[in-house]
Order: sequence, then structure tokens, then C-alpha cells
Amino acid sequence: MRRIRATPRTDWQKKVEEVGLTWHSGQQPYWDESAFYEFTAKEVDILEAATNELEKMTLAAAQHVIDHKLYDRMGIPESAVPLIESSWEAEPPSLYGRFDFAWDGVHPPKLLEYNADTPTSLLEAAVVQWHWLQDIFPRRDQFNSIHERLIALWKELKPYLPGDRVDLCSMDDAEDGMTVTYLQDTAQQAGLTASIFPIDEIGWDGRAFVGPDNQPLGAVFKLYPWEWMVREEFGKHLGAASTLWIEPPWKMLLSNKGILPVLWKLYPRHPNLLEASFDGPGLMMSWIRKPLLGREGANITLHQPGNDVETGGDYGAEGFIYQDLAPLKSFDGMYPVLGSWVIGHEEGNAAGGMGIRESDMPITTNLSRFVPHLFD
Repeated sequence: MRRIRATPRTDWQKKVEEVGLTWHSGQQPYWDESAFYEFTAKEVDILEAATNELEKMTLAAAQHVIDHKLYDRMGIPESAVPLIESSWEAEPPSLYGRFDFAWDGVHPPKLLEYNADTPTSLLEAAVVQWHWLQDIFPRRDQFNSIHERLIALWKELKPYLPGDRVDLCSMDDAEDGMTVTYLQDTAQQAGLTASIFPIDEIGWDGRAFVGPDNQPLGAVFKLYPWEWMVREEFGKHLGAASTLWIEPPWKMLLSNKGILPVLWKLYPRHPNLLEASFDGPGLMMSWIRKPLLGREGANITLHQPGNDVETGGDYGAEGFIYQDLAPLKSFDGMYPVLGSWVIGHEEGNAAGGMGIRESDMPITTNLSRFVPHLFD
């Protein structure tokens, strides 16, 4: 694993916009092809195997939370428990998730967290970096079958989707909009009817959830966290309606940072896990404190002897977990986090590809940059 400096394509902005990346630059570029990460085939195999194993482990951890009623420990409101348990029992379809790893290419990849409910940077990983590869290194390969797997999975989900239709909704946000637009495209390529509307246009007619046209919603992909869904005005109807939600409610167990101490309890000293605790750092010398429901690196405390780094934000009232500080390696002064995508839940074959975001500090935030990769 190494970081290699590169010359961006002269018209890279136009090229990424043509494949759907309409938001690629803020105060600094978000999409950054002035460098790329190179891996060996063996390294890709290691990451793929770790992803598949952790997918199996997190499902076992979810069962443990349900069996031992650890909801309060994870800051999950009592009103959400019936939704979680009924959806876990019914096994409705799940589309995707993203494990975030710290890795130096030498020691085992270490799980930082699992974005199981509302992961973004999907278009960048599935499509944008693939087109970069074809333009610059057409003879090289990439750990990336995300696009093909999504289309195949939508086809598998057809029997669950009334009228072969899925509606997709999110907040009015550029990144979320790119994600749902891309997922709409994959659903349509799978032969589904798919429409998009803002999450705040979901209505309730007394019997069913309805869309902007007042037609009942049969199946909805919502890029909106479950912990927010249950607190919405319409949240009290979630248990009564027949709408199929993708991702399903049980995913709020895995997207919660509280799943990390549960994993450590079930699989202590597993090579892909970092020690994690609900109760404080214990004997950890260097650690990171994360809010249970935090997003984009908000309200993080990174502690090393003699030095604390904190980020601001609006999270933390729900509680925190403590996690051993991952040995993030700096490559040219940059700290990469490897997002390994899970498509579906087929045991041993869920890993679908990788996207890398890097920062100039050891905390990934909404200012981190997406950098492409390849392997031999």
C-alpha cells in the first residue's frame, strides 16, 4: 500500500460532472486525483476477507443486542425497540453499508466504525474512480464491483417491492442528492420504476404513508438516519404502516457506535477490532471518544498522553463510547480511511469494493477528500 502523486486530468471537473459528481469542490477539492493509492492483489484480498468476516460478526452482535436488551446502553429510545425487533425477525431486504478501516497495508486492518444505515461517498467509489482508472490506467485493476452488485441486488429485491417500484428520498443536501440519484439509476437499470422526492414530503393519510402525489408508498429507500426517523412527527406511525423501508430499522443497531464495544465483548482481541468500551478508557493509553450517534467526525475527542484534540458539533447527549486509538499511518502527511463497501448480506461474498477518504489530521470530517485507488 502506497500513496502516489499524480497529475489530474486537465478537464477533470467536466469528466466527474458527466458521471454524476456534481459537487466536487468546496473551499478545496473534495474529489482529489492529484494522488492515488496503490495496492497489491494480496492486500485487496486481505481487506475483502476482513470485510466479509466483520459483516458476519456484526450480524451476530446485533442478535446479542436484541437478546440482552442493550437498547438503553446504546441510547436507542424505547419507541424504536418494536421496530428493530420486528424487522430483525422479518428479515426485510437490506441494500448496503460501509465499514471504515484504518490500515497501513502491513498490520491487520482495524475497524473504526460501520456506516450501516446512511453511508455516502457511494457514487465516488462505484463510478467516479472507475472512470478515472479507465482514463489514466486502463490496464490496471480496482477493488470495485459496487455498480454491478447494486444492479444485481435490486433485481433480487424485486419480489419484495410492490409493483416493481421503489421511491428514494433524502434531505435537500448535495451529497445525499448525488447518492439517491445514483441509486435511482441502478434501480432503473435493474428494471424497477424509481422516483426521488425530499424526505419532508412524506405524508400520512391516516392509513398509510404517502408520497407527494398522495399515493401510498410501498417501498422507500431513505437516506435519512433511523434515529431521526423515529423522532419525526410521522415516526409514531412507523410501526403501523406497511411501507417497506430500505435500510430496515434493525440497521440502527449497527450504525450506532455502541456496536463497537459489543463486538469487542464478543470477539476480544480479534485482529480487525480495536478495544472499545461504554465505561471509559480503562487501561487504554491513547484513545478516541465518539458519540453513539455522531456523524462526520463531530464531537470527537482524540486523546494521547499530554495532548487532546477535540472537534465540535451537536452530538453527545445520547452518550459516548471509548475506542483504542487506531495506528493511523501518515502517507505524505495524509491520513487515509478505507471505506469497504458491503452490498447485500451474502455470507462470505458481501464485500463489493473500496473508496478512500484522506485528511491532513487523524480524524475524518466532512472536509476530507476522496482519493482514487488501483491495484496490480
